[in-house]
Amino acid sequence: MKYAISSVEQASIDIDGSKELFPVRRIYCVGRNYRAHAIEMGADPDREAPFFFMKPADAIVQNGSTIPYPTQTSNLHHEIELVVAMGKGGASISKENALDHVWGYGVGIDLTRRDIQNKAKESGRPWDMGKGFDNSAPCTAIRPVSDIGHPDTGKGAIWIKVNGEIRQESTLDLHIWNTAETINYLSSLCELQPGDLIYMGTPDGVAAVVSGDIMEGHIDGVGDLIITIA
Repeated sequence: MKYAISSVEQASIDIDGSKELFPVRRIYCVGRNYRAHAIEMGADPDREAPFFFMKPADAIVQNGSTIPYPTQTSNLHHEIELVVAMGKGGASISKENALDHVWGYGVGIDLTRRDIQNKAKESGRPWDMGKGFDNSAPCTAIRPVSDIGHPDTGKGAIWIKVNGEIRQESTLDLHIWNTAETINYLSSLCELQPGDLIYMGTPDGVAAVVSGDIMEGHIDGVGDLIITIA
């Protein structure tokens, strides 16, 4: 097919141990999926079904990258998260079959322009620009389920350091909604497709990063992510 203007390159993320790439279709993010984080953000985790926001596919940043400090913010926050990479799509996927649709997992950081997000919340406006900006979705290479299984069926550690100091630290079993439950609920709202990523939510301890900071994220059995703010 010939397009009227130059088309953009397909967004993608590396695959661990392979020269192939994982194509990224959509990036869904689960909001407040850890009790302690929900509380620190002023919410009641016991009264909410899961809710979601999105980032553009080309917000993906490869592991080891140096990224610019984003514009229009003075309060950029890190949020370390498990990333689910969908290999099969579907609508209204059952909890029992949900994990069969997962191709692999990664370690991601949901970067957030917190000041923009908070101002939008206070005004009752959408907060897309607090979340869905350029370079806001760093992620490791995706590791296939065939190599690592399903991480959040256990108590694997998840943490992030900034300049060598621990900022966030928890375990995957403390998700309010686990991977299967999240896929089940999200697929009732919209049909999921191969190439979709789901950022599964962050523990408490979110905090600001500034130019020159080095973020090191880790999830047991999944990988290690290093991102530098220019």
